[in-house]
Amino acid sequence: MTDPLLALRPWQAPELTSWGRLPMNAVDRRSGALPLDGDWRFKLLPTPDAPVGGAWSSAYVPGAWTLQGTDDLPQYTNVRMPFPDFPPGSPDANPTGVYEREVDVPAEWAGRRIVLQVGAAESVLLVHVDGRPVGISKDSHLAAEFDLSGVVRPGERATVRLTVVKWSDASHIEDQDQWWHGGVTRSVLLYATDPLHLADVTVRARQDGGLRIDCRVRDARGALPDGWYVSGELEGHLLTQDTEFDRLNTEDDRVSDFLGEARIRATVPDVRTWNAETPELYDLTVRLHRADGTVADTSRHRVGFRDVEIVGRDLLVNGERVFIRGVNRHDFHPLTGRTVSYDDMRADLVLLKRFGFNAIRTSHYPNDPALYDLADELGFYVVDEADIESHDHAHEIADDPRYLNAFVDRVSRMVLRDKNHPSIIIWSLGNESDYGANHDAAAGWVRRHDPTRPIQYEGAAKLDWAATDDASDIACPMYAPLEDCVAHALSGRQTRPLIQCEYSHAMGNSNGTLADHWAAIESTPGLQGGFIWEFWDHGILQRVSDGRPTGRAGAGLYAGGVAAPGHRWAYGGDFGETIHDSAFIADGVVFPDRTPKPALYEHREIAAPVRIECFKHEGIVLGNHQHFRGLDWLTGQWELSLADGRTLTTPADLPDLRPGETAAVPLPFEVPRDGGEAWLTLRVTLAEDQPWAPRGTEVCVPQVRLRGPDPTEDTAVDRLVEVDGEGLLVHPLLTAAPTLSLWRAPTDNDELGGMALRWRTWGLDSLVRKVVSVRRDGGRVTVDTEYAGTVGVVRHRQVFTPVEGGVRVDEEAELPEEFDDVARVGSVFETTPGLDLLEWFGQGPWESYPDRSAGAPVGHHSVRVDDLFTPYLRPQESGGRHGVRRFTLSAPDATGPVPRQATSAPSRRPALPQALRAGGAPTLAAPAESPSTSSTRAFGRHAESTHRTPLLDGQALPAGALAVVLDEPRQVSVTRHRAEDLAAATHHDELVPRSGCVVHIDAAHRGLGTTSCGPDTFPEYRIPPGVHRWSWTLRVL
Repeated sequence: MTDPLLALRPWQAPELTSWGRLPMNAVDRRSGALPLDGDWRFKLLPTPDAPVGGAWSSAYVPGAWTLQGTDDLPQYTNVRMPFPDFPPGSPDANPTGVYEREVDVPAEWAGRRIVLQVGAAESVLLVHVDGRPVGISKDSHLAAEFDLSGVVRPGERATVRLTVVKWSDASHIEDQDQWWHGGVTRSVLLYATDPLHLADVTVRARQDGGLRIDCRVRDARGALPDGWYVSGELEGHLLTQDTEFDRLNTEDDRVSDFLGEARIRATVPDVRTWNAETPELYDLTVRLHRADGTVADTSRHRVGFRDVEIVGRDLLVNGERVFIRGVNRHDFHPLTGRTVSYDDMRADLVLLKRFGFNAIRTSHYPNDPALYDLADELGFYVVDEADIESHDHAHEIADDPRYLNAFVDRVSRMVLRDKNHPSIIIWSLGNESDYGANHDAAAGWVRRHDPTRPIQYEGAAKLDWAATDDASDIACPMYAPLEDCVAHALSGRQTRPLIQCEYSHAMGNSNGTLADHWAAIESTPGLQGGFIWEFWDHGILQRVSDGRPTGRAGAGLYAGGVAAPGHRWAYGGDFGETIHDSAFIADGVVFPDRTPKPALYEHREIAAPVRIECFKHEGIVLGNHQHFRGLDWLTGQWELSLADGRTLTTPADLPDLRPGETAAVPLPFEVPRDGGEAWLTLRVTLAEDQPWAPRGTEVCVPQVRLRGPDPTEDTAVDRLVEVDGEGLLVHPLLTAAPTLSLWRAPTDNDELGGMALRWRTWGLDSLVRKVVSVRRDGGRVTVDTEYAGTVGVVRHRQVFTPVEGGVRVDEEAELPEEFDDVARVGSVFETTPGLDLLEWFGQGPWESYPDRSAGAPVGHHSVRVDDLFTPYLRPQESGGRHGVRRFTLSAPDATGPVPRQATSAPSRRPALPQALRAGGAPTLAAPAESPSTSSTRAFGRHAESTHRTPLLDGQALPAGALAVVLDEPRQVSVTRHRAEDLAAATHHDELVPRSGCVVHIDAAHRGLGTTSCGPDTFPEYRIPPGVHRWSWTLRVL
């Protein structure tokens, strides 16, 4: 007999969004429910209508079957659909998972309404119980509920079957730049209520303390009983039903036999308001009573009193124009894909809070309800986004009436579920789906149901940011050039806030010019921030031996952003798929194990709540850059770093500043007359424990230069400099002499932005060196060379001058006009093995580049060479340090205690934590804690130091240390890999670290930009043709 649900062929019917599914509501039924997570019987069919026969395997729920040992593996596409069928079609070969298990229905549920909730299923869900059809649902990221009261019997066992069809008409509107999976990806549960129950509760809590609670009441038996009523309790204070509301409904003939409506009103005196800085919440309980006063149903909520409104071109929270320091966040886990636990979500938000973020866009679908609970508690502004993206066929679907129901259904169900969360300040109609009547229909429903929040949709606003007649209340472009944003704000035409829904694409070594963007945002009325794309690198942990995902068995097989030996982070194409978009999935500010990338430290400093505004004669001017609170939750320590190696510290008394205020504080030190360049740093930490970090966690490190460098000059000595017949420096600690370098291993921005192709076309990766002359003048040697590319010749001169303890190298490179905008201009050399510790005075300890250096304060830093490298998923230029004045390479024991390492070096693969070697739950690494003392930590492995004095200026060091003093602050990198090593590799398991160090000293280094998806770096961070000069002194100590 044909199954009636299969007969509908719902995977090919866009008009059908559900059948037998209960309406969405905001009553949380998780507490007291019967969880059905765990191992289910499982069978993967080749098509939805294939017979279910043969032996069963098992699958864990929640989870994607693509990560649980099946032959249907993950596939990544950005825009292109993974199959050729046009909407609303789906392929004939359509993997379909059948999940089945027995459920013992509690006997005490007799006479009650029994409901099955399936948290999420991708992409079409069909439900059967004991072989009987129950319902259908679409939308891979919202729960579906089905009334089983007439299907199961309390005290007996029932067989629940969930059939999940992977490809469908719905797939065309879930084309969301992420891995394609299939399965039941959120929790399944069974709960029971009284027949008389709360069908929905809507809470509106205003900044002025006004509280309105609207209740909808139904009875599963049909007609409502007489005499029911509702009550509430807020923080122990009883709330009663609004009799005036009841009277008006009666007069207006709005009293129904089967749908009850009731309202509670109250005003809270001296209300504690909610905002992202001080997320004050009140506990609210709503009760539904029978006529005799007994409680039939209860709904609990955490309420935040706040207002959101748009006034002119400003988005206001509680009347304040707030900056949106946001990030786009997908649900992701390297072992379980879209299935994430409560602990995972909390760790995500805790880490974001520590790095200065205050907003999340739920790209590109509603998240698990627990995430909004956490956002309410920890303090985040949320853009809640509907599960709609039709990227590959956007304009065709936007006006397709067959998809009208789906658009309205997905947007309205999101709003109905999430409307009571104070963290949600904006509704989003979806992503990259062009703009059409379907969007207007969905927007109309939202405006009617929830007039308290604005709506945004990039597709509606993209053609005219100043328009006032489309579906978006906010101009929310993506990757708009900064100059266009500023020009719009200054044009006099701006009609609404401009908040970029996506900007600063974080693919690989990226996020260049982030500080420049925020300097413009904070100084330009009308600009209010944006959401970085994105939080995660979506690398799935993969076994190299058979190319399959490890799934949950991979717990503990990664650390510090790097997979363990025999494993790697997989991206598009790594599972054998032919249609894919390669490493475009690796575009987050954290690695797949939640290890922070260096760009997060850039953002932390840009978002600093307290800043040094300037240094005046009356002292250091500090500013409070928050919107709602003072500085009493923070404490600090002043740190004075002198170029001669001294570091002075003293506690800082932060002034009592209201938001936006500034004040001058006395200079905490009498700056020594000697010591050279002097930098004053304020290390700001938490004064007390916060829900997102313990006391002492570093919040920011604002800095100001008090004194510039002293002029220095090396004195030539009567000694010969040894060069070979090719004019190359001969040195006992160098295995490769200093030569000219114009090439870097292309970043993802370089590759996708076209610069790498241009550089290869010019031959910058294979320059041919030709000696023109080698001349001696006493001890000095001048070497003139030419480096020929395919389209131009670079003239290069090196002058080697013997100086006390070493040799000064003066260099000059003349780039032809053809070489406009190269990767770098500088020197590269390689050292003997054993020089494994880098100590430097300059910006650090994090990786930094010319257009991404705001988060790297000047100071004395010490890091193992292996820890300097940043393991971006696709190997590329990394590990650079900007603004280096001088550095020393030595054996780790040459200068005292070795800095402690949190984990081993990325290129050598991590040692596994002992507690995880035997396996365990797939919980990601906890967010890295910022240092709370004067120690510094390097990227990834975070090697620490104690701010020892530098290794130069005549201080005694054991022989064998190599010291370099630069003529001015320069870009320096020290790693185990040549540029060609990195450029040739596609994954880190292919890299073989060299025993010595590869050292780059750059006179100029091109900025990073965000060209993989967005604007390039600014002209001031690009390298022009012409003459470039630099000098450096090399000593053996």
